[in-house]
Amino acid sequence: MKYIAIITGASSGMGREFARQIAAAYPSLSEIWVLARRLPALKELEAELPSKRIRSFSLDLTKESHLQELEALLRRERPCIRLLVNSAGCGHGGPVAAQNWKDACSVLDVNCRALTAVTMICLPYLRRGSRIIQMDSGSAFLPQPGFAIYAASKSYVLSFDRALGAELGDRQITVTSVCPGPVDTEFFQTGGITLSPLKRMFLAKPERVVKKALFDAEAGKELSIYGCSIRLVRLAARVLPQRLVLAVMRRLFL
Repeated sequence: MKYIAIITGASSGMGREFARQIAAAYPSLSEIWVLARRLPALKELEAELPSKRIRSFSLDLTKESHLQELEALLRRERPCIRLLVNSAGCGHGGPVAAQNWKDACSVLDVNCRALTAVTMICLPYLRRGSRIIQMDSGSAFLPQPGFAIYAASKSYVLSFDRALGAELGDRQITVTSVCPGPVDTEFFQTGGITLSPLKRMFLAKPERVVKKALFDAEAGKELSIYGCSIRLVRLAARVLPQRLVLAVMRRLFL
């Protein structure tokens, strides 16, 4: 039996960091499959980790034909997926009325549709003790003016993860939602997002977020929350009137 990890969004940012740390922490894996649109960036990752069996796949997971390629590959090789990390994601900032609807819907395509499709395609190849790690966000805990579509997409991921985790409990397969605040990656630059001074104060290092995510996943935790600020956000969303929370968020970020 071939034991593998699959990581989406592995060409940069959190996905790339997951590949590095999984390669170091799981020497028993036969292969690590890294998926992203940019093949040259994946090949750079292969060169960076020459002692590990990294396999690169240039796939655009918003395209049905590329999802079918992944499905066919798994059906052909029938590996055991020890770790599935859905790290591909995107976002755009600003008021909804100021955004292009095509860009807005592309966020849902990547953050919701692609994540759901990849998870479902991989489910038949997970075994007892396998771990699913979904790159979520602290934005999942409450609506966020100025980041409404991204936050809504991450709320979907959190709800999906919790329900899926309950469904897979009898098989002892866990689903961990990774919910950090802002992380110091290319995400904001790519999405044309200007971080507020307040958010910039709480920028986390991707290495630390990923290390905690892997630890929490192995511990079978439902949530992996890095940083006290996001713990406070989650608490506020649970105990304060939503109208009050939204008013504060609007003043801070619009």
